[in-house]
Amino acid sequence: MDPATIGLIGVVVMLVLFMTGMPVAYIMTIVGFGGFSTLISLKGGLGLLSRSFYGTFSSYDLATIPLFILMGQLAFNTGISRRLYRTAYHFLGNIQGGLAMATVSACTAFGAVCGSSPATAATMATVGIPEMKRYGYADSLAAGSVASGGGLGMIMPPSVVLIVYGVLTEQSIGSLFVAGIIPSVVLTVLFIIAIAIQCRINPELGPKGVPCSFSEKMRSLAGLADTFIIFVLVIGGMFKGWFTPTESASIGVLGVLILGIVKRQLSWKDLCNSLYETMRTSCMVLFLVAGAVVFGKFLAVTRIPFNVASWTSSLDFPPLVIMTMILLIYFIGGCFMDALALIMLTIPVFYPMVTAMGFDPIWFGVIIVLVTQIGVITPPVGINVYVVYGMAQKFAPSITLESIFKGTMPFLLAILVGIILFSIFPQFILYLPGAMY
Repeated sequence: MDPATIGLIGVVVMLVLFMTGMPVAYIMTIVGFGGFSTLISLKGGLGLLSRSFYGTFSSYDLATIPLFILMGQLAFNTGISRRLYRTAYHFLGNIQGGLAMATVSACTAFGAVCGSSPATAATMATVGIPEMKRYGYADSLAAGSVASGGGLGMIMPPSVVLIVYGVLTEQSIGSLFVAGIIPSVVLTVLFIIAIAIQCRINPELGPKGVPCSFSEKMRSLAGLADTFIIFVLVIGGMFKGWFTPTESASIGVLGVLILGIVKRQLSWKDLCNSLYETMRTSCMVLFLVAGAVVFGKFLAVTRIPFNVASWTSSLDFPPLVIMTMILLIYFIGGCFMDALALIMLTIPVFYPMVTAMGFDPIWFGVIIVLVTQIGVITPPVGINVYVVYGMAQKFAPSITLESIFKGTMPFLLAILVGIILFSIFPQFILYLPGAMY
């Protein structure tokens, strides 16, 4: 049996195992190990396992993942998210749908110190949904804005998904980080426009809040100080070349820790909880990366990625049409798989094709993160929707999964508008990386 046939059998087996609910990291590892051992030898397969897992868990570049996750956990436990929301509320709360706009804006800001979409959604659900329900917001808008706004944590640096993409493709993580800044801001504006349009059509979705005086708005700006300091340290340090991404992650953790201790906002229990959640989430992500490496090596020896790339390049289609097909695959796949797992699974296949067609790898990295961001708010996976639903049951049991999915639809359209915009004008993504170098 030729290698390509064995590769296709492996892919089919993997898809079948997905339906069993087994963790994606285990599936990729088992299929990759079994296929590689079949094609090479059992000794070679065992060697691949040991090298892949040791290389992943000892990687200096991947050390940024647990560090940025820890930074986000510490930021949550020191109350940074609550202060961000309070500031956004003071400026936007007194207009139609203003609390939902404030929530989306706070999600973007919190993403700058978190890097995880579900973590951002969970944090802002705790802070934002009770306030919106108190002012009579509809369940769909209240929960939908939190679930969709949490997705901005995937693209706003420091993004765990962009870190993994950078490691797998050997692209500069610093460039990927700064490339995500403008798209995340533009998406935030598009989300706010989507909220404004909904409330203009149906004002009962988001009633006006209590107006705040100018002096109250100015005083609330102090709530941005912590986030601004950390963002400048982390992203500004990389932009100026003072730190590597790993060093900047360490600086960010130290900065949040010092702020929490100095302001006496971090208890010993909070610190222990932050470390526990960081360990749990980091292990999950690193196991995914290791499994993807094993599966990627298996695909490489089958020659399937290279054959697909050659076949695609031989098609008499313009590169833009082929890229549209690739993005459509990510769009559909994101509805059924976790974004991180999908990217790690498909990069070995699509990345050679994309670079061969002359597309910028930094632009491609940001675009596919945007496309797979749709998956966190669409069924059947919709991880952010389930996170928000779980959090909302504590203080708003009337919120249903159906109402959350319904509430995310306008934001889904906003993301599609953003993707089209960034595809037509790639400089939205490439300007800051170009300025950095």
